[in-house]
Amino acid sequence: MNFKTFKLTFANYLLILGVIFLFNSCTEYKNKNHTNKNVEIGLKANDIIPFFQYWNLILGDGSNAGQATNYENKNFFYATNDNNVDWVVFKTPNAGNTHGTSNNTRTELAQLKKWTPMTGAKMNATLKVMNVSTTGDARVAATYSVVVGQIHSADGHENEPLKIYYKKFPGHTKGSVFWNYEINTAGDDNSGRWDFSTPIWGYDFSVVGAGENMYPVEPKDGIALGEEFSYEVEVKDGIMSLKFTSEGHETKTFTKNLINSEYANRSDMPKQVENLFVPIGQDGVEQEKAYTDQGLFFKLGCYNQTNGKDPKVNKVWCSGAETHGGDVQKQYADGNYAEVWFKSANIEISEDAYSNEGYFTANDGLSSKTVYPSEVIPFMDKFKILLGDGTNIENLIDFDNKDFFYTAIDGTRRWVVYKTPNSGVTSKNSSNTRTELHEKREWTPEEGGKLTGTCKVMQVSTSGDARVAASYSVVVGQIHGGEGHENEPFKLFYKKFPGHTKGSVFWNYEINTEGEDNSGRWDYSSAIWGHDMSVIGTSKSDYPAEPKDGIELGEEFSYEVNVYKGIMYLTFKSEGHVTKTFTKNLIKSEYVNKSDMPDQVKKLFVPIGQDGTERVSAYAGDLGYFKQGAYNQTNGKSPEKNMVWCAGAETYGGDIAKQYKNGCYTEVWFREATVGPGEKPNK
Repeated sequence: MNFKTFKLTFANYLLILGVIFLFNSCTEYKNKNHTNKNVEIGLKANDIIPFFQYWNLILGDGSNAGQATNYENKNFFYATNDNNVDWVVFKTPNAGNTHGTSNNTRTELAQLKKWTPMTGAKMNATLKVMNVSTTGDARVAATYSVVVGQIHSADGHENEPLKIYYKKFPGHTKGSVFWNYEINTAGDDNSGRWDFSTPIWGYDFSVVGAGENMYPVEPKDGIALGEEFSYEVEVKDGIMSLKFTSEGHETKTFTKNLINSEYANRSDMPKQVENLFVPIGQDGVEQEKAYTDQGLFFKLGCYNQTNGKDPKVNKVWCSGAETHGGDVQKQYADGNYAEVWFKSANIEISEDAYSNEGYFTANDGLSSKTVYPSEVIPFMDKFKILLGDGTNIENLIDFDNKDFFYTAIDGTRRWVVYKTPNSGVTSKNSSNTRTELHEKREWTPEEGGKLTGTCKVMQVSTSGDARVAASYSVVVGQIHGGEGHENEPFKLFYKKFPGHTKGSVFWNYEINTEGEDNSGRWDYSSAIWGHDMSVIGTSKSDYPAEPKDGIELGEEFSYEVNVYKGIMYLTFKSEGHVTKTFTKNLIKSEYVNKSDMPDQVKKLFVPIGQDGTERVSAYAGDLGYFKQGAYNQTNGKSPEKNMVWCAGAETYGGDIAKQYKNGCYTEVWFREATVGPGEKPNK
C-alpha cells in the first residue's frame, strides 16, 4: 500500500469516526429531549409551527400533555405532509374523556399566559377542516361542528367571548364558518349564559334541521372540507377585531366591544337567542362591563362540538351522535370525529401577560372528579334514600351511586340524577322500584311542611300496557303517611305514552280510608298540563291523543307543596305553560260517603274493587313526610292482577343493565329543591 492510498484510507477512517460521533450525539439528544414523548424522529409539529412553548396541549382523552414541543400522539396530534405542504393535525372523537366541565372532547392548545382586554393580544392561523362528525341530530345547533379557535376566560364564569366554528351537514359539499360571542353572565349563576352567532361564510349557529335527519339547504357561499381559510384576532384597548380570509371568498371583518356590554338588559336579547336558547332556560343577561378585568387566553385546535349526549338533556349542545361506547378507533373508522389541519399560526401577547396556571389547576382532571348530589342540592342531610336495588342509605353527605343516584351536567348546570328500573328490589308495601329521598322529619298536617323542586323527566319506560293507568309514568314528589294506613295525600306524576313528544303532569290525592281495611283506597287525579291519570288506551298498544299542552322529556317544570295549618297549597310552573295552583284540605274529607265519589274514580277504580270511603278527618293528626326523586310506576306485573297499577312492562328478569339498555326504566333530574316548615301562603 503506497502513501497516497494510505492518506485516502485515513481520510475515510476520519470520516467514519465523524459519522459515528454524529450518530451518538443525535442519539444522546433524542434520549435527552424525547423522554416520555410519543414521537419518532421525523417531521414534528414544531418544525411547522414553532410556537408550542407558549401553550399546553389538551388531548382528546382529556389529558394535559403539557408543552407540545417535540411531541406527537398518533391518535390526536401529529404532523403530516399533503402535496408538499406540511400541516399540524388536531383530531378528536365524538366521545372520550373531556377537560374541565365540558361535554365535548378536544385536541386543543391552551395558552400558558393570560391577558386582559386592555393589555391586548393577537392570534392568526391558516387551516382546513378535514372532517366533522357524520352522525348526530340535525335539530341540535352544535351538531356536525368544530371550534377551531377561541378566546377563553380564565376567571369568573370562564366563559368564551370568541368561538370560531366550522359546521357541515351530512350530504352537503359546503359548510358554514361563523363566530359566536358568549355573554359573561351577570350574577353568580352562570346557567343562563348564551351565545350570539354571526355568519362569516354560510349560515350562523342557529340554522338547524327541521327533523333529526332533515337538513337545511346547503349554503351557496360556504367552505368545503379541505378548503383553506384564515383568521386573525386582535384585542386592543378593549375592542376585539376579527378578519377572515379565504381564496375565492369575500374577506369579512368584525369588531366587538369586550368591556362594555350590549346585552345588560333582558330587552337587549337578540331574536336569534330568544328562539334558540330561551326555550331551554338559558336566558341570562350580561355584566355591564362584559369581560373587563377578566384574564383571557387564546385556544387553537380542534374542539369537537358533536357529542353522544341525548338531545333531551340540552337541545342546543347535546347531539345524540354515534360514539361506539367511547371507543376512539371505532369512531375514527366510521367518521364520528373532528379533524383540523393547521398550516401556520402565530400569537403575540403583551409583556403584561401573566401566568394562566390557575386555569389548568382548576380544570385538569375535573371531568373525572366526583361531584356529589349533596354538593348540588344541600338539603341531603334532611333525607335518607332508597335506591332502585333496594339499598337504604341513611347518610347522603358525599354519597353517590353511579347506577341510581349521582350528578350530571347538561351543558350549563349541574343536576342530581335519580334513576331506577322497571323491576328490582322494592319497599315492603310497593310493587314499584324507586330511587327516592325519604324525609327524616315527620309532621302532621296541622304542623305543616314545605317541599319545592325544579326538575325534568329524562326517561319513562317505553314498554307497558296502555290500558293500565300507571304505565309509562313516574312519581317525582310525594307526601307519604307515616302511620295508620300509610297512604299518600299527594303524588306528583309525569306520564308519556310511547311515540308521543309531549307527556302529562298531574297530581293524585289518595284517600285515607275509613276503617281498618285499606284495600278499598283509591286516588283522585287532577290534570296540571296534559291529561289526568284516568286517560288510558283502548288496547295494550293503542294510545290516546297526545296532549296539546303537555311537557316533553327534558323540559323543566317546578313544583311547590306547602302544607299550612292543615291545608295543602300547590303551585306548578313551567316556561311557556300556564302556572297552575290548587288547594286541598287535609284535615276534613270531601269523600266521606259513597255519593261523594268522583266519576273518574267510578270509571277507574270501582271496576277493580277499590271503592272505599274516607274518614271524616282525612289525614288530621297523622304523621307524614315528604319524598322526592324517581318512583317508577311502571312494573312487570300482569295487568290481570290490577288494571290500574300492574303495567305488564318488560323487565328482562330483573336484569337492571338490560332494562337500562332497552329503555325500561325511569330517570328524573333535579337542579333545585328545598324542604322546611309550612308557610302562610301569599294572598
